[in-house]
Amino acid sequence: MSAPAPAPLPQARRRRRNPLPYLLAAAVLVGLLGYIIFGNLAQSIEYFVTPTEYQAQEQTLQGRTVRIGGLVKAVKYDRDSLKLSFNVTDGAATFPVVYQGAVSDLFKENQGVVVRGRFDPHNVFQANELIVKHSEEYRVPQTQGELKDMLKNAKDANAEGQ
Repeated sequence: MSAPAPAPLPQARRRRRNPLPYLLAAAVLVGLLGYIIFGNLAQSIEYFVTPTEYQAQEQTLQGRTVRIGGLVKAVKYDRDSLKLSFNVTDGAATFPVVYQGAVSDLFKENQGVVVRGRFDPHNVFQANELIVKHSEEYRVPQTQGELKDMLKNAKDANAEGQ
């Protein structure tokens, strides 16, 4: 007779790894990613008050550097001295603004603007930074006629500015 077949060995127990190091590493990566995203986001956000909001908070904002946003009205610009004066309004309140420096071609009447600076004792806003807001709407000309009209309007606008 032959010898009985040896009994199969029990299956080796697999060592179960501790998930804690993996969870900690994932938490650190998520935290780092969140810090990078929200840290940069906070730096790039431009907060501003409208002229009406400034009037309501004038006691707390007076003497501080602030950003005021609204629509541009009554523009006067001297290209030689680079002196710009205009009014910024939100429809309910209006403030005169004075700015010294070059101005973007996007800056024009009824355009959105954010100005950074301070009010002087005569309640004129002395701007040291001018951020022109433009429309995000862009429509591609559908016909040759629309393209010609767009180019003609751009040429006319440049001729008026000179």
